[in-house]
Amino acid sequence: GIGGAFQYGLQVSIINSPAEYIKSFIRETWLKRYSSLPSEEMITLMWSFIVSVYSIGGLLGSSSAGYLAVRFGRKKAMLFANVPALLSAALMGLSRLCGSFEMIIAGRLTSGVCGGLALNIHLMYAGECAPRKLRGLIAITASTSIAVGKLVGFALGLREVLGVEALWPVLMAANALPALVQLLTLPFFPDSPRYLLIDKKDKEGCI
Repeated sequence: GIGGAFQYGLQVSIINSPAEYIKSFIRETWLKRYSSLPSEEMITLMWSFIVSVYSIGGLLGSSSAGYLAVRFGRKKAMLFANVPALLSAALMGLSRLCGSFEMIIAGRLTSGVCGGLALNIHLMYAGECAPRKLRGLIAITASTSIAVGKLVGFALGLREVLGVEALWPVLMAANALPALVQLLTLPFFPDSPRYLLIDKKDKEGCI
């Protein structure tokens, strides 16, 4: 779940804390580029787009989850979901250094792709790998991971942790850590028996 539904919960809650810092960054960047301050309406528009573009990425990720899960298998598709997660972390983490608020928009879009992929494939992979007696319990890990992700995002956003002006790019790039954890651990997990039997026709592998 740490690279699955957790990513969705984290990104949903993590954006709230640095709101004022990102608005100030947009204002400063605009001033440096165009030698004039943007209107409050423009800043609000940019901020609204940063928040909402995550849903567009989520739609793209969710739409392609089924194809990737069948084409490459549940495990490989879960591993692939970490690519947009790491890309988004790099874009948002380096946005202030590069002086580009567009990188935050692009980062939120790609993190949305990760969230859409991970949330859907997590449910498939966990449900199909679970023993019959534990299937209901393991299916609940998606909801649990979302809740834990929101909690961690809220905790990281506290002023005592990363919720300060100097560290907001680090906060926005925090989704790189669960992605790396999954990239290092998931290759040792088995593939889904259902995928091996129905899609790959590998009865021995399934058993």
